[in-house]
Amino acid sequence: MNEHTLDVVRAIGERRPRIAVVGDLMLDVWSYGAAGRLAREAPAPVVEVRERRNAPGGAANTAMNLAAIGAEVHCFGVVGVDDAADTLLQCLRQAGIDTSGIVAHDDAHTPVKHRIVCDDQVLLRLDEAPRRVPQDAVDTLIRTAAVAHADAFVIGDYGSTAMAAVAEGLRPARTGQGRPLVVVDAHDIRRWRGIRADIATPNAAEAATALGTRLPEGGDRASFFTERADELLEVCGGAAVVVTLDRDGAVLLGEHPHRTHAHRVSEKNASGAGDTFVAVLSAACACGAPIADAMDAAQTAADVVVHKPDTAVCSLEELAARADGSLGVTLAASDLARRVDQHRARGERVVFTNGCFDVLHRGHTTYLRQAKELGDVLVVAVNDDETVRRLKGPGRPVNPAHDRADVIAALECVDYVTIFAEPTPVELISALHPDVYVKGGDYTAQMLEEASVVESYGGEVVFADYVPDHSTSGIVERIRSGVVS
Repeated sequence: MNEHTLDVVRAIGERRPRIAVVGDLMLDVWSYGAAGRLAREAPAPVVEVRERRNAPGGAANTAMNLAAIGAEVHCFGVVGVDDAADTLLQCLRQAGIDTSGIVAHDDAHTPVKHRIVCDDQVLLRLDEAPRRVPQDAVDTLIRTAAVAHADAFVIGDYGSTAMAAVAEGLRPARTGQGRPLVVVDAHDIRRWRGIRADIATPNAAEAATALGTRLPEGGDRASFFTERADELLEVCGGAAVVVTLDRDGAVLLGEHPHRTHAHRVSEKNASGAGDTFVAVLSAACACGAPIADAMDAAQTAADVVVHKPDTAVCSLEELAARADGSLGVTLAASDLARRVDQHRARGERVVFTNGCFDVLHRGHTTYLRQAKELGDVLVVAVNDDETVRRLKGPGRPVNPAHDRADVIAALECVDYVTIFAEPTPVELISALHPDVYVKGGDYTAQMLEEASVVESYGGEVVFADYVPDHSTSGIVERIRSGVVS
């Protein structure tokens, strides 16, 4: 349980900070399908699209995440008068976001990022070529945003020419005493130096570009930036710099350094976790949270989002649940069923396995990696404590169920974990209908009641390789006897 993050959640829920998001607004389109043949006119796969989803992207995704955690959000940007703008504005308004500061201009266009997903892999991403935004639209945006009243301004600059002009125009309006918190999330943080941001949030590549250097290959990126903290602070012109390191968490550079660590997952089609991080960080700091606590809460929210497909958000309820240990480490059977249904709707292959996993050893990790290779999504069901006692006898388990689930969830090959209380996973399998059921090589189909259930709906039962001389019972016995091998 993370008490500091729960304090942040309570503060955001009570204060509902007013946040102005100024930036590049775009629409993310996700098209899911399958490819079974090549086009006649070219050696290119023909993707038959089965499903299409739209979501606000860029700074609009930051706004969506802020709204999801209960902030009062006012969005500022430039869009075209086109279908993409209609879809984007509808999504924002449905989320309760004030769009009166968004300038729609006949000579502008709404950027769209279109991802084609085939067999659970992004096959292609189509980005429309950037176009120059009309100057009168930029002028209107600057005038409107400069007078907005907010607890915090979040700048989402994804590299457009419009935001370069906004940086110049907002500079005098956003300086001086008594100004709101200013957070800058920009592809090129250098062009916002004059605004003297309270917090700048470049990712690793953007921070390296600002320093005019390259990231070390295979090195410790957090240490790399910590050693160059003074230089990066000077280049960014901010009071504090938080460098986001995707799967390695984030590092705070400034008077009081701080580091977060991400919960690693195989986030094949996740997008926008950085926007989630910036949104929660900004809202938390706007509510007076220490930046270290705000970072921890932001990292927790990002960890929630990377478990979700497409461009997603983290709600305040999900953030609270993850902070108190009831989300992300384990899922209830009903929540798990919904997640599995979403994956199956996209044509993904679901793999299921179960066990006690009392003391994790190489035999476990070997067969879990093998299990993941059999499909796209790996679900692991962990026996509860009472079931382990019945199966293994008194003195077991060594570790309680939630600890065992937490260790399993930390493995990169595992996507979802649940805890079950029945003697066998028959009930779970009947609810989830996994495509593949995997057990260790020390079992046979005749030993498993659930094997016939899997086969009854057309599923496949697979036995992973057995790793000899690796068993939890043997490890526990050696520990208790004082024998080390």
